Order: sequence, then structure tokens, then C-alpha cells
Amino acid sequence: MGFAIAIGLVVGSFLNVVVHRLPIMLERAWRADAAEAFGHAPASGELDAGEPANDLTHNQTNSSPDDGLPARYNLWLPRSACPHCGHVLRAWENIPVVSWLALRGRCSQCGTRVSVRYPVIELAGAACAAAALLAFGPTGKALAAFALCATLIATSAIDLEHQLLPDTITLPLIWAGLVVNLAGTFTDLHAAVMGAVAGYLALWCVYWLFRLLRGVEGMGHGDFKLLAALGAWLGWAALPQIVVIAAVTGAVVGLAATLSGRMRFEEPLPFGPYLAAGAVVTLFAGTPLYAVFV
Repeated sequence: MGFAIAIGLVVGSFLNVVVHRLPIMLERAWRADAAEAFGHAPASGELDAGEPANDLTHNQTNSSPDDGLPARYNLWLPRSACPHCGHVLRAWENIPVVSWLALRGRCSQCGTRVSVRYPVIELAGAACAAAALLAFGPTGKALAAFALCATLIATSAIDLEHQLLPDTITLPLIWAGLVVNLAGTFTDLHAAVMGAVAGYLALWCVYWLFRLLRGVEGMGHGDFKLLAALGAWLGWAALPQIVVIAAVTGAVVGLAATLSGRMRFEEPLPFGPYLAAGAVVTLFAGTPLYAVFV
């Protein structure tokens, strides 16, 4: 169990990199495509894939002139550094959770506050690794369950910060679910295929119904793909519970945030994290809601 928790913490640390850097990488690719197609890149800020200034995730030295970041910028390079002062993090400053606590949530060089998101994601990774091991034992099924949970952690954090569910995550997740269920790991292949189809069409219909009635988009296309992926992993029968948990949780959080003044009534609420929460509950607890209504 201790080994599983340690692996979960390390994976969580990597997920922090994904959460910060992937949106920036996607914006760079989008700008490059736009420049190739139209002869110029969009003005800075047209696509908000930035990150709060207090995140220690990239080195601002050797910057390229367009966005202030190095020319070689991916999930592996450059080394993590404080964006405020450029201090490159040493090995002991990259220990999951421990470093954040030891440094009291601040950069060791300039004292800039580091987001609490970092230890939260690392602890979430550890919790999911432990839950997978407890639920499924030291098996390939546990490894697959942890991989699904880790992916959902990353997509949830990106959606919360940018209201974005990248195709580079959701589409491979659909195929991964189908491949995993070739051997009936979580459900049979027929249920997985039907789950992918039903998951996509369910929210696609809600999207168009909302658009026809209200004249605005009620959700992003990424939500269709994420629910399709969850259907591919857990089967079509799991979808109603996932959607109910997501809808109820999202409504409660949205209402609380509105009443407390933290968001406006008309402000969009990212749906991906709540779909992910419903999926994690279903993955480890089965479908307990069905027993209530059946």
C-alpha cells in the first residue's frame, strides 16, 4: 500500500505539469496553425490558456519572443522554475506534498505564493492509487483503474481552470476504454461500444435542446467526448448514475457559489469535474443509486 501511495504522489506531481503545460502547448499549436492559414497569429489573450502567476511550472529563461516561454516547451522541458523570479527548482523542492509543506507554500527564492492546487492533485493521485489497490488488488485491473482516475484528475483540473477538455486527452481516453474492455476488464466490449455511443449522444442532445430553447450553448463539446470515454470504460449501464451524480453535484456547487457571491448566475460552470466525480464513484462503488429506485 505504501508503494502504491508513493506512486500515486509521483504521478500526481506529473499531472500538475500536464495541467499547466498542456493548455499552453495547445495554444501554441493553435497560434501556429492560425499563422500558417491566415499569415498572422491571433493577438495575445484571444485564447485564454494561461496560468496564474503564482504557479511554479516553467522556466522563463531562453524565452521565445512571442509568448515569453522557451522555444522548446513540452511536458518534459524546460525544468520547473518559479515564473516570478526564474529560480529553477532543486530536487528537494520537487518532492510531492512534502516540499510544498516544507516551503510553506512559497518559492524558496522570492517568497511568491505557490498554488494549493499542487499538493491537492498529488494527494488525489495518492488516494486514487490506494483506492484502486484496495478495490481490485495488485492486478492489471487496478492499474487500469488508476490510469483512468489519473486522467480524470488532469482533465478536471484543466476544465476548472480553463473551461477546456482537450481532445488530446478525451479522444485517446475513448479508445483506451474500448481496448481495456476487449478482455472485459470493467464491462463487456458490446456494453463499452454502446456506452461510448450513448455517452456522446446523450449530452449532444442536451446541447442542441438547450441551444434551440435558449439560443446559447449549454455545454462544451468536450463534455460529449468525456462522457463517451466514461461509457467506453464503464459501459452504457453506468451512464445514468454518472450523469445524475454530476448534475446534482454541479447544481449544488453552482447554487452555493452563486448565493455566496463567488460566481454570477449566468456564469458557465465546468461540467467535466462533476462527470469525473460520478465516474470515480461508479468505478469504485458500482451503481448504488440504482438500488434506491429499483
